[in-house]
This record gives sequence, C-alpha cells and structure tokens, in this order.
Amino acid sequence: MRKVQFTETVLRDANQSLMATRLPYADYADILPTMDKAGYYSIECWGGATFDSCLRYLNEDPWERLRKLRKNLPNNKLQMLLRGQNLLGYKHYHDDVVEKFIELSIKNGIDIIRIFDALNDFRNCETALNATMKYATKNTIASGCICYTQSPVHTVEKYVEMCKELKRMGFQTICLKDMAGTMTPYEAEHLIKGIKDAVGDMPLILHTHSTTGMAYMTLTKAIESGIDVIDTATSCFSGGTSQPATETMFYACQQYGIETGLDEKLLNEVNDYFKPIKQKYIDNGQINPKSLGTDAQALVYKVPGGMLSNMIANLTDMKAMDKFDAALAEIPQVRADMGYPPLVTPLSQMVGNQAVTNVLVGERYRQISKEIQNYIKGEYGIAPAPVSEALQKKVLGEGGKPVDCRIEDQKRTGQEFEDAKKALGDLARSEEDIMSYICYPDQTVKFLENRKAQEENEAVYTIEAM
Repeated sequence: MRKVQFTETVLRDANQSLMATRLPYADYADILPTMDKAGYYSIECWGGATFDSCLRYLNEDPWERLRKLRKNLPNNKLQMLLRGQNLLGYKHYHDDVVEKFIELSIKNGIDIIRIFDALNDFRNCETALNATMKYATKNTIASGCICYTQSPVHTVEKYVEMCKELKRMGFQTICLKDMAGTMTPYEAEHLIKGIKDAVGDMPLILHTHSTTGMAYMTLTKAIESGIDVIDTATSCFSGGTSQPATETMFYACQQYGIETGLDEKLLNEVNDYFKPIKQKYIDNGQINPKSLGTDAQALVYKVPGGMLSNMIANLTDMKAMDKFDAALAEIPQVRADMGYPPLVTPLSQMVGNQAVTNVLVGERYRQISKEIQNYIKGEYGIAPAPVSEALQKKVLGEGGKPVDCRIEDQKRTGQEFEDAKKALGDLARSEEDIMSYICYPDQTVKFLENRKAQEENEAVYTIEAM
C-alpha cells in the first residue's frame, strides 16, 4: 500500500501565518503528549519567525522552548525552517556563525532542518548543509528546499534542474515550498512528475498555503502524482493564510486507500484542544479575519500567508489599514523591479515593506530600505532575473554592478562570538544566549535583563519569606 506522510505545522507555520507567530509555549504544552502519539512524519515547531517572536513578544527563551519540546515530544521528529545563510534573520551571517547555530539546534533537539535560500541561490545553503551533516545524529535529516513561485523565468525545467542540484549537494529530502499557495493542480502534476523522474526515489515534500483556495486541489493532485510528504495544520488552525487541514487530507487519503500512519482519534483530540485557543485569539484581535479568508487575488500578487499577516499587523500598528489594498497592488511592481524574487522570508518582508513605503510616501523608491539596497548590491545572491536598470542606478550609481560571489567568503575569525560575549557580560550563561544575541541583539539584551531582574526579585522574595 502506498504511503503519504504528514508534517503538522500548528506549532510553527500555521500560527505564524494566522497570527504572526504569537502562540506561546504555555498555550500548547498540555497537548504535546497527545501530538507525540498521533503518527506525524514530523512536527514543525521551531525556526522561521518563532525565534524572533519568543524574544520580542512572548518573553520566552527560544532555546528553552526547543528543549521543552524535545522533552515532551520524545517519539517525534522535530523540524525547523532555516533561511540558509540568513539563519533566522534578514542578513547573511559568516560561516562560523551558521555552523555554530546548527550545532546548537541539533544539540537542543532539532531532527529535521529544512534549509532554503530566498533566491534559490544554493551557494547560500551549502554551509548549513555541511554543518547539518557534521553534527548529525542518527535522527538528523537535511532537507533541501526550493522556494516556488511563478514568473517569466521560473519554469518546470528550471525547478527540475534545481532539484538535481540539491540531490548532487547531498540533501536527503527535497521540499517544494509554495509560500503564497499559488501552485495550481496542473502545475503540481507536471512539476512533481518531472522531479520524480529526475531524482528517483528521493523523498519529495510539498508545502503550500490555503491563501488562494488552490491548496486542497493542489495537494490532491500532488498525492496522485507521487508526493511523499505533505504539510498540513490541525483543522481549526488551517485554511486562510495557513495550510490545508490535517484531518481533511487524512480522510481524503483514506478514500484513496493510501496509508498515512495517523491516528484519527488523536488527530481529533489535538484539534479539539486548539479550538478554544484559536477562539481566544480571534476574540482579542490577534487573529485578523483577513487572514482567515480566501483571496484569489493572491494568484496575482503572489503574497505568502506570513507576509500577509505581517503587512496587516504593521499597517494596523501605523493606523494605515486604509492603504492595504494599494500596498498589495504595489507588490507585483516591486517584485518585477527586483528581478522576480520568490516572496519568502526575508525577501517577502523586504518587498512588502518597500511596497508599503512606496504607497505611504506617495512616490516609488524615494526611500529605499537598507535591505533592498544590499539586495541590489548582490549581497543576498543572484536575482532570478535582471533588476530594473532605473532601480539599480538609484542604488549603485551610473554603471554600478552587483557583486557575484558569496559575501561570506571571508576568514572565519570567530570575532562575532567574542564581541557578543563581551557585550553581554554576566547576562550570558550559555552559548545559546550568545547565539541569540548575534541573531537578535536588542531583543536578546532586553530578554536577558528581564530574566536577571526576575531572578533577583524571586531571590529577595525567598529571603523575606524565610
């Protein structure tokens, strides 16, 4: 009997897409033992925006969260999303930082590292892959990820060649990451069959979103075409800008006579647990109704779920939601000007923020973010298509050309670790604290200062109680 396995995303991408990753560990701690027995291929629970949100909004140590997840999900493969040389942020880090981050991720409990580059420039995935293999345990899987998008330069043939390259590099699985949910059933069929012909029995994974309404049809066609693993979210946290529902796809596979390894009773228990949690965040406004609906216009804008929820949150904070439709309409133009990058973090946020800036300022590119400038300089990798000459001239000057090499091709000095350790002083108690600081310095200092103050207050309270 053929088997299709499921990655459950509620602990990471589902809540990232619906509520900008504001789901605290305490909200789901009690359901972890049930999830551990449900039969998933993996549980995606870390990486992506979770690291930033833990420090910035939730007053959680992301490393401690991972250790608690590992302890309470002993029988499951824990999965994270890694932005290649960007790690979890918006800039490229030196190779020694990337290697140490992956060493600590595996040490603290991660099994599957899904590695992507926002431009599908796989030079920016190589260090992360090599580090994953260097520190691998018997459970470690390095999953190479292709950011799927549609444009004049993105073709089935191009994607098949990318998959061949990921296999040649040594990745153990390949994931097609359809961030905006724009992959159609027709495209899924031709793409998956073409890739399967090219890479043989190498496991192939499909990650998509329900944003456009295509996802259920696309996953169904993907299953018919030979996909091995699909990403889904427990049904109350599914749909809209999130993934398709785990239970729905489970029942569909049953109809096909396809084995999934999932326990129906436990899947329903997981969903029942999360129902009141979702309602809480609808009631307090953290889940915006715009994130729950279907927007077929995303087939035009190519906007992924996390990008959409972030745009909504940012415009709401600026009291500028009246500019939402105009900003959305500006995205395709910015993307074309930048050479059709796939809209995935960090490029999705960069393109989205620039589109918002263009609309708010009232003039295109009067203000250009530092990140966009660095992109045009070539510091993120090679753009899929040529950047607009006018935009390139604004940043590089007349006749200026972007670099065409890995910005990280520099000596490994270890200086960043020494500088971070010195900056933190006695606030840092572990390599994990130092790594958090390297990734998010301001948020980490604030978190560590709060941790120290809380412990000092608890110590005073204990002495007084005696």
